[in-house]
Amino acid sequence: MISIEQQQQLLLAVSRRLKQKITIYAIGGTAMMFLGFKEATLDIDLVFENEKDRKLFSEAVLSLGYEKMDSVLIYGAKNNHPQMFSLGEVRFDLFLEEVVSFIFSSGMMLRAEQIRQYGDNLIVRVADLHDLILMKCATDRLKDRDDARRIIAATEINWNIIINEAKEQILLGKEKAAFELGCLLEELKNNLKVKVPQKILNELFAIVKEQAARKQK
Repeated sequence: MISIEQQQQLLLAVSRRLKQKITIYAIGGTAMMFLGFKEATLDIDLVFENEKDRKLFSEAVLSLGYEKMDSVLIYGAKNNHPQMFSLGEVRFDLFLEEVVSFIFSSGMMLRAEQIRQYGDNLIVRVADLHDLILMKCATDRLKDRDDARRIIAATEINWNIIINEAKEQILLGKEKAAFELGCLLEELKNNLKVKVPQKILNELFAIVKEQAARKQK
């Protein structure tokens, strides 16, 4: 586990070893710490817009003594694995544009309004909480369900943002976005007693039915 204070120090150390300024996006537990939903996380989850920036960041991480990991050990057979680096109990997961089964879209980038700067060379934009909920259905981990439950319980959710982003993901080629989101929210509602409006579930599964109908034509 890594605390918010340790994360701050580590990102500053990375910044000092970067050769030029780059902007990255914090997702997962990292973003939840920035947003005040967690005090610690298992790994530092980051998204990069291009391979050049990810390579610069990776070189800085390696220079701090981190070693590259096999991402299949964590993410299994899922697509779009991150590059992974670890040192002791601390791990970096570095995604490039796609986060397992979702694309980190232009809308997600625009909604990442909270900005942190570390030293001269590292700018971190924190993913919006609505997008964090959407990305939580990209994995099968119980802790991700609990994270989504925690966000929804503590925040007034604008469900239209989540629905519209699911539609955008479908347009970007991620055809299972509405289905996976619907399954996540249905599980939260039925098993964890999270207050998810039934009309939102109905709308998501209506999208899925429309997709199926189009394929049959």
